[in-house]
Amino acid sequence: MSTKTYFTPEELESDDSAHLKDLLSSISDKVGDMEYPCVGAKAALNSKQLRIGVYNRMATDETTGLLGHDLKQYIAETIAADSEYMTLVAFFREEEPAAELDFENKLWAQLQLLHNSDNSSEPWDSEVSSNPTDTNFSFSYNGTAFFVVGLHPNASRKARRLGYTAMAFNLHRQFEQLREKGVYENMKNVIRDRDVAYDGSINPMLKDFDKGLEAPQYSGRHVDESWKCPFLAGNL
Repeated sequence: MSTKTYFTPEELESDDSAHLKDLLSSISDKVGDMEYPCVGAKAALNSKQLRIGVYNRMATDETTGLLGHDLKQYIAETIAADSEYMTLVAFFREEEPAAELDFENKLWAQLQLLHNSDNSSEPWDSEVSSNPTDTNFSFSYNGTAFFVVGLHPNASRKARRLGYTAMAFNLHRQFEQLREKGVYENMKNVIRDRDVAYDGSINPMLKDFDKGLEAPQYSGRHVDESWKCPFLAGNL
């Protein structure tokens, strides 16, 4: 019988494993902090739409297979619920804390392995570009575009700092749903104002790339325009 790696908050709360409960507490305490800036993450937590994936180390074949399976479940669940806030946080419980650049390299290595393993008929979402230097780029898996947020103990931005190494996945369609409802711009401005209060300054990546590239925002490390994304789409 295969090991379960995809959990709802209720499943983790009722699980006997102290380690799994600690994973849930780490993200619940972080996002549940009254001052935490991302109101979208708070909505996911408060409405029980947080989903937790639990894996060993980043960028291994084993993790990639499990995470790919769970991403498909998350995609199906989010679309079936027509959810604007459902989020999958993938924890890598055996990953040692890393410097920001090392974490960034691991994050992109994991995304590359996911892409390389994608055997769906149309791996890339037709609504977004597969070229990280394109302003319309978003990571895509199983024909579905994502926005990815890296979280780890040594992140320079307080909002990205977590006791475990993790990656949060949201469907790109969720942002489009919020735009269609006319709430996205206001929500974005609220998050930025809260981020300044939480961290003492505006996130420089949002300032630099708000009207530009998405890929440099994934890891959370401050990079300049000379940064080159290590990801390559295609049959590798």
